[in-house]
Amino acid sequence: MSNTFELAHVGINNDNAEKAAELAQLLAMMFNLETRAGQKSEFAGSYFECVRTQYLGTNGHIGMKTDDLPSAVEELKEKGFTFNTDTLAHFPDGRMQNIYLDGEFGGFAIHIMQK
Repeated sequence: MSNTFELAHVGINNDNAEKAAELAQLLAMMFNLETRAGQKSEFAGSYFECVRTQYLGTNGHIGMKTDDLPSAVEELKEKGFTFNTDTLAHFPDGRMQNIYLDGEFGGFAIHIMQK
């Protein structure tokens, strides 16, 4: 089994909503990106998610996307990785949407998401 993974975004933890918005504005100006507000984060383009709180990962998280999330989860389990099932999210139709791996990697949490 060999799934393909792509970088979706980098999530950067912030102390509060004001700092998250300031960072999103700075990154947007720096790289000519549009900003938008999400439910829990401020975004600069699709590359940077400025989280309004300290969330998983000391520094933040790395979002990876794949075409077949259930298959990717199984592949990673076969490689010895485990998952934080408390973070598992589903689409309204019941399909897996995203899930975080257990632990940190270079100070970052990693979540895998369905394309």
